[in-house]
Amino acid sequence: MAVKVVAVCACTVGIAHTYMAQKAIEEECARRGFDYKVETQGGMGIDNELDEDEIADADYALLAIDVGIEGDERFDDKRDEGKCLTVGSADVIADAKKVIDELIAL
Repeated sequence: MAVKVVAVCACTVGIAHTYMAQKAIEEECARRGFDYKVETQGGMGIDNELDEDEIADADYALLAIDVGIEGDERFDDKRDEGKCLTVGSADVIADAKKVIDELIAL
């Protein structure tokens, strides 16, 4: 069964880094054959919003964020399970492989 990852990307301005981080996560997860969904919170609002069931069903949650996000409390259960990693958007853009390795090592 494939590993399921949910992620949220949000940078301070909500434009470039948000979508660069999304692309990096999607490409790395696809390369590994993972199931994934990436929500973005940026200048255009929330896109591809994760619902409670998608988060609950995921093996891991990755928050590639530089600012507070709307709905942060949705990830409390994953945090309690030790299955939520928070990094800056630049970290995942620079080395998505390393960040995903860190995530699945939780």
